[in-house]
Amino acid sequence: MALVFGIVVFALGILISVCLHEAGHMGTAKAFGMKVTRYFVGFGPTLFSFRRGETEYGVKALPLGGFVKIVGMTPQDDDVEPGDENRAMWRFPVWKRTIVMSAGSITHFILAFVALWVLFAFVGAPDPTKVSSSPAAIGAVSSCVSDFKIDPKTKQPVPCKVGADPASAASQAGLKAGDVITGINGVPISNYAEMRQVVQGLGNQNAKITYTRDGKSHDAEVFVPAVERLKENIGPKKADDITSADKERVGMLGVSAQIPLTTSGPVESVGLTAKQMGRTVVLTFDSLKQIPAKIPALVTAIAGGQRDPNTPVSVVGASRIGGELISVGDWVSVLSLFAVLNLFFGIFNLLPLLPMDGGHIAIAWFERIRSWIAARRGRPDPGRVDYMKLTPVTLAVISVLGVFVVLTMTADVVNPITLPK
Repeated sequence: MALVFGIVVFALGILISVCLHEAGHMGTAKAFGMKVTRYFVGFGPTLFSFRRGETEYGVKALPLGGFVKIVGMTPQDDDVEPGDENRAMWRFPVWKRTIVMSAGSITHFILAFVALWVLFAFVGAPDPTKVSSSPAAIGAVSSCVSDFKIDPKTKQPVPCKVGADPASAASQAGLKAGDVITGINGVPISNYAEMRQVVQGLGNQNAKITYTRDGKSHDAEVFVPAVERLKENIGPKKADDITSADKERVGMLGVSAQIPLTTSGPVESVGLTAKQMGRTVVLTFDSLKQIPAKIPALVTAIAGGQRDPNTPVSVVGASRIGGELISVGDWVSVLSLFAVLNLFFGIFNLLPLLPMDGGHIAIAWFERIRSWIAARRGRPDPGRVDYMKLTPVTLAVISVLGVFVVLTMTADVVNPITLPK
């Protein structure tokens, strides 16, 4: 029940952000004097609507987004009534049209900024520097453990396979996220660094793990497998540069630390938020470039293969992941995911391709530059771009996006990405 509630809440958050995107278009258009005739939440049959002034507001049956109707977006539109010719969007200066078309993405950027600012200022950001000196609290439990290997294709570490690789000591003990290890073989454990050091010396041995959960102490007898892993003092290296000298065989419990959170002041959080947004923007562009290479992995997942957690997700998949995070109370990850999604929506909508907002902006500036060049050369103004001639390109983009959405949604339904237990 908690998972369903979480999914609904996160999906509602995405829907609200999309509707605010459209409200950004509407608000700026109205401010400049453009005529806005419709603003609706959802698609399909209308559930209810009402009119305020010249604009009809309403809700439709399918809560899959929203839309706003601005009269005369292109010279080819035939929705301009007599007397409203000067209010048609295409007749306004290019800078005003640019603001209107980019307002949706700017709204997403604002939402991302607010989410990250709340994270830094009030919830707290993970501080890895405090892990070693903090109590040995568990952040996640792995079901299995395996020797460190690099996939020659992806250049990424190969995850262990349940059933094929040894079960982790943590899963044998029934440990869960939030548990705190307080002793091993009767020796008190005061922090995570101590716990890690003791466990590394217990490879292929039995051990008694003492831990607390919900204020109560528990003991578990487990076998700690020895596995090969990278040494702790090995800095960042390319996959091809890792040698056997960089590895060691030690005992492994199969847990990751619960990273302590650190809050910053409201003012300091502004700078931290800006830096984090900058890093996320760079990662977003990197992700966009990698999408074509991820398509085969999506098809494999749909066919029943293992779902790569690094493959793209649809709104369905994002809502499921967000719902899981809400159900376990991981608000750091919830806010981070919400911010990442809004940054992605904002950037994607600014790509210079129709039917995205960036496509309309690119055409508006192309017209302006072309007219300026013609004037400099003493030639007649070449006029506006004929959007009808761009229809094949627009349909091609829509088709590619449609196939991508179908693939991601299908994978998210039949083989979804789930959080580690």
